[in-house]
Amino acid sequence: MKFLFIFLDGIGLGADDPETNPFARAKMPTLYALLGGQSMVASSAPHHGEQASLLSLDASLGVDGLPQSATGQATLLTGINIPAEIGYHYGPKPNAAVRQYLLNGDSSPQRAQYPDGHTRNTKEIRKHWNGTIFSWLRANNKTAALLSAYPEGYFKGINSGKRLYSAIPLAVTEAGLPLFTAEDFYAGRALSADITGEGWRRLLKDENAPVLSPEAAGAKLIELATRYDFSFFEYWASDYAGHRQDMNWAVKQLEDLDGILAGLLDTMPDDLLVLLTSDHGNMEDISTRRHTGAPVPGLLIGTKGLRERFVGNNSGGIKDLTDITPAIKRVFS
Repeated sequence: MKFLFIFLDGIGLGADDPETNPFARAKMPTLYALLGGQSMVASSAPHHGEQASLLSLDASLGVDGLPQSATGQATLLTGINIPAEIGYHYGPKPNAAVRQYLLNGDSSPQRAQYPDGHTRNTKEIRKHWNGTIFSWLRANNKTAALLSAYPEGYFKGINSGKRLYSAIPLAVTEAGLPLFTAEDFYAGRALSADITGEGWRRLLKDENAPVLSPEAAGAKLIELATRYDFSFFEYWASDYAGHRQDMNWAVKQLEDLDGILAGLLDTMPDDLLVLLTSDHGNMEDISTRRHTGAPVPGLLIGTKGLRERFVGNNSGGIKDLTDITPAIKRVFS
């Protein structure tokens, strides 16, 4: 089987209110059909249909404060409740305490500073750690890739020290996997961060960047995903729209997403399971610039058999962000 993980930064399951929630306002016929005529809002979960399941996942993880990107993403990548481990939510980029859980298992021990003023050795804080999902897949002879391409300026920033990796590319590189470049994007081996390529033309002023319709981008996503056992796509503009309280931009993103889902469904094979989820709430409530404590969606698309395999037979099911990595390991075991 094959697995495609679509990560949308900063989307929660919010109220069924078109005044504040773009998921309740955007025209998304493909998603409606997947969810039995419902929008992707809090009242729609749980849902189990012919092609898709919608789960509600706790992103707060029992820790006070609003969930943040670094700890939420690191939890998704490891299956460890990292906010509980370090005592707080943190983001957007991993600090020393979070980084320890994303480093390769062969890395030499380091020491991380915690808010209680104490330091803890890498070996100590890894007592429950067995690598990120990317390092686990490589150790189990599975092929894996992050399908998002990065422009030249991104690598210059990383190499100069002016830019830090966020949790996902850090986990990928620590597992010994390459990040795709502009050359990979132009050659059709990866997709731009906005999926369609419009962002490279509009923001990077790259007039030669290939641009796809949302439907064609969805089909391309499937084409790339089927080259690997496990593939991951990271989309971050949703979080920006939430912070800017930009309803029109949020609706445009979601309507493009619906076209992507349409192209995806038209071409996905029966042996592929797709998971769409997030690290914390934000864009589902445009009334605030801040993150929210809302649960995040766990949208599974695929055959009933693959979805049941992912959820498993345990009575707890998939309840929060810590359950994602164990479920991925389960479908590959």
